[in-house]
Amino acid sequence: MQDIPGAWRRTAAGAGLLGRDGRPEPTIFAEMSALAARTGAINLGQGFPDEDGPAAVLDAARAAISHGVNQYPPGRGTADLLEAVAEHQTRFYGLELDPEREIIVTAGATEALAAALLALIDGPDDEVVVFEPHYDSYAACVALSGARLVTVPLRWPEFQPDLDELAAAVTDRTRIILVNDPHNPTGAVFDSEVREEVVRLAQRHDAVIVTDEVYEHLVFGAPHVPIATLPGARERTLSISSGGKTFSTTGWKVGWISGPPALVDAVLAVKQFLTYVNGAPFQPAIATGLRLPDEYFGEIATTLRGKRDLLGQGLRDAGFEVSVPAGSYFTVADAAPVGASAADEFCRTLPDRAGVVAIPLTAFVTSGRREEYATLVRFAACKRVGVIEEAVARLAALA
Repeated sequence: MQDIPGAWRRTAAGAGLLGRDGRPEPTIFAEMSALAARTGAINLGQGFPDEDGPAAVLDAARAAISHGVNQYPPGRGTADLLEAVAEHQTRFYGLELDPEREIIVTAGATEALAAALLALIDGPDDEVVVFEPHYDSYAACVALSGARLVTVPLRWPEFQPDLDELAAAVTDRTRIILVNDPHNPTGAVFDSEVREEVVRLAQRHDAVIVTDEVYEHLVFGAPHVPIATLPGARERTLSISSGGKTFSTTGWKVGWISGPPALVDAVLAVKQFLTYVNGAPFQPAIATGLRLPDEYFGEIATTLRGKRDLLGQGLRDAGFEVSVPAGSYFTVADAAPVGASAADEFCRTLPDRAGVVAIPLTAFVTSGRREEYATLVRFAACKRVGVIEEAVARLAALA
């Protein structure tokens, strides 16, 4: 069969998925999940909860299905969810948004990101600056858009960027500065100086800031601070979030993007030709979730913090060195003290050795800096307490 060129090859190459024969290879996540299934290992690799979200949210979805909310919703999203997102942004961050002009509902945060990049990139001379390690879809979406990916390293153990390296990465060719805060895969929450420098550089070089804030309610210290709240940021910032992490409904794929009307309209022009619309009965359910009392949002962070501490102590007891995350589902540990010299090989043998699945941090690195993360491993704490307890008991065998 004739070779098929095109966007798929750019995307696979950007995501680091092309093998030596030029064909796409499965992601490390698919490989590790298959290992978990084959060996019966506990899967602390992929970041999805093993418990359902709040009953009020689930009941609202069932009620919507029962009452016939099963056809295409409006292109921007249902009015109730758009209003709920606007209310949420005002309630938690003091941001006043026009629900009819400054918000779009998307098929999860990943579609919002893809639509934003495809909408705003003009051509191969444009650059997108990201912090590395980075969520795996970033490089793929940047490659699909045709832009050049420029990475700024986050280094063990704090995973905060060097401001001089950040300033060097952002130039007049920078079209987008992509910020994931709280950060996947490291669990870092960026310092105020980092956020302020991002805004300063975006103003200086006339770049757009795109933020991925899906873990906004899973922060363990001070409350989350969206970049859009900083002086001079709102007029050039697109903020992305979703209900998946906040309400343990990752399979529903209901997200949103908000920002200035001109930028949002550009995203809509692309988004309508991707999924068009999505999740009709889930949109009123997520609206219900966004209106839950403050106690709910505080409780989910407190609960996950306890799981983080349980996992972190278990990893230390097993001999790992641990970076304590300030947010998100994830904890990064250095496996060198337990004999690892290459995290990918360590993770491939861990299910048989200890009955646990994890992900090598190198899976989130697409630049030439893989050696800097050679022995670092990501574990997910978004599981039931009993599952984490069993996982750390198994990992104790490594000690």
